[in-house]
Amino acid sequence: MKKYLFLVLMFLTAVPVLAQDEYEENGHRLPPYNFIGLQGGVQNTFNKEFNNWKTFTPTMSLSFGRMFNPVVGARLHFNGAWDKSGVNYPLLSDDGHYKYNYVTGSADVLVNLCTLFGKKDWYPVNLFFIGGLGANYAFENYGRSEAAAPGSDMMYADNDDRWAFNGRVGLGLEIPIVRWLSFTLEGDLNARFAGKSEVFNDDILQMTAQAGLNFKFGYKKAKKAEPVAVVQTVTETPATETAARPEYRTRIDTVWYDDVTYKDVTADRDIKKEIFFSVRESDVADSDAQISAVAEFLKGVKNAEITITAYADKGTGSSKLNMNYSKQRAQKTRQALISKGVSPSVIKSVEWKGDTEQPYVDNDKNRVSIIKGHGVYTQKEKVVTKKFRTKEVRERIN
Repeated sequence: MKKYLFLVLMFLTAVPVLAQDEYEENGHRLPPYNFIGLQGGVQNTFNKEFNNWKTFTPTMSLSFGRMFNPVVGARLHFNGAWDKSGVNYPLLSDDGHYKYNYVTGSADVLVNLCTLFGKKDWYPVNLFFIGGLGANYAFENYGRSEAAAPGSDMMYADNDDRWAFNGRVGLGLEIPIVRWLSFTLEGDLNARFAGKSEVFNDDILQMTAQAGLNFKFGYKKAKKAEPVAVVQTVTETPATETAARPEYRTRIDTVWYDDVTYKDVTADRDIKKEIFFSVRESDVADSDAQISAVAEFLKGVKNAEITITAYADKGTGSSKLNMNYSKQRAQKTRQALISKGVSPSVIKSVEWKGDTEQPYVDNDKNRVSIIKGHGVYTQKEKVVTKKFRTKEVRERIN
């Protein structure tokens, strides 16, 4: 037994290496391809009343399938042969178990977990998830009669053929040996339902464990590149013609040029606008040229700030009246800017001085509202860099 286990271990270790060499020699012959599988092993149909260790039987399988790509494949799988079940008291004809035959046919989906979650399209050992649906058919049921089990309900387990739908899940291991042959190990759990699912003793679940071979064929042949014929034409030139042929030489010239780029440069920008008023006047229209000029200035700058300061002249009115006029001029200037689209948050201060300050020598000019603005603008600055390139110049020397 130890020798057999050692030989199996050596085989499983050596096969992936041989398979990898074979696949590399054949350019990694990947799916799609067809296959026929032959397997053999053991199975056990579980029941609730009998010692399941006594009901293992041989089993074998035949499958026809196709791998559509490195991840997904499908097959038609037929499994069957002999089966056993039992009851918890001895039959007259045996020690409590009875025999029958069965065939299970199933359409299975195969998913290669190695290529599904791995980064390559081929591995020397591949693990498959198996899932499918089909039907189970049981026949030739032996030793099931009232005479074989007096007093039991064996009379209900007559010799009629029995069938049921079959659901399957399992795992399979595939080890490629050569391009057209793989070694397989597979374990499946089958569940029978929705028919005469039990032969006698509620035999619903079945386990199979098998080993075998997959014979692969139907690879798509790679197209061979056809050789391209190269035709070289040689023209002989008479000696007299060669002597008269002109000769040339090539020199390398350096050409200098200006490489022009542009960079963004920021700078401060200021504006000052004055709105002059007549005596006892304070109205400002948003269409006023000075108001429009300030609004246009704000469109081209960032971080803008506006201040408004209004005055009145000393030559007319009283100090109280003049303070009120300068206040109205300041507030109406602010409102005209807002009506023109200037954001109130940009206007940082609004002040009125009355006639306490006279910004101009000319008395009439002091009836004024002065707008001052500041912001930062960005402009493109031209940058010129001297660069050179070389070029070949062909010139005649005779």
